[in-house]
Amino acid sequence: MGRLVRMPVRVSRERVAGGSAPAAVPNDDYLLRIAKYVPAEVLAFSVLINAILDQALRSGGKDAVMAGMPVMGIAAAALVIGTLMAPFYVWYVHEEGDAWITNAFVSFLAFPFWSYAMGAVAFTDIRDGNLAAILLASFTVASGLIKPLGVARESMQAIKASPDREEDDDEPAARPMPTPAAAQTGPRLVDLSTAISMPGP
Repeated sequence: MGRLVRMPVRVSRERVAGGSAPAAVPNDDYLLRIAKYVPAEVLAFSVLINAILDQALRSGGKDAVMAGMPVMGIAAAALVIGTLMAPFYVWYVHEEGDAWITNAFVSFLAFPFWSYAMGAVAFTDIRDGNLAAILLASFTVASGLIKPLGVARESMQAIKASPDREEDDDEPAARPMPTPAAAQTGPRLVDLSTAISMPGP
């Protein structure tokens, strides 16, 4: 399982025992998408920053300052930076086949919801625990419905290389799939069973 939601993968056919059969490649389902859309690493960093800011706020009150700047201003800046960092982090860790654009978009939207639910200092004046639970649950349920569009590149390559795919006039013929070395050497099971069942001359 990858760290990000993967692009849908569709492979038309695969060779099975010398023939061809439909192949199904599992994609990320609803629950996996919900889990992967959470910007966990950026949230972990945000929790550390907010713990420091919360401590300063408790000791100095709402007028507390850090290095001459108001703590509430720093908290608001931390919220904005975290929201912008979430999609950037997704781009940074993505691998081939990841639907990183969809992931980045959902992470960008998810970060403020999670920050509000986790008690970010920027929301001190307007935070309500019940509302936080409702907002987070609603967003989490809705985020799983967001599916990435398109098909992974490796899926398209597999379809193009499929031996029973109809060839277009503009495209070169697909190369045949290599046969495993084990299947090329020695008699096959079908040949052995035929030789055993056939009577001799």
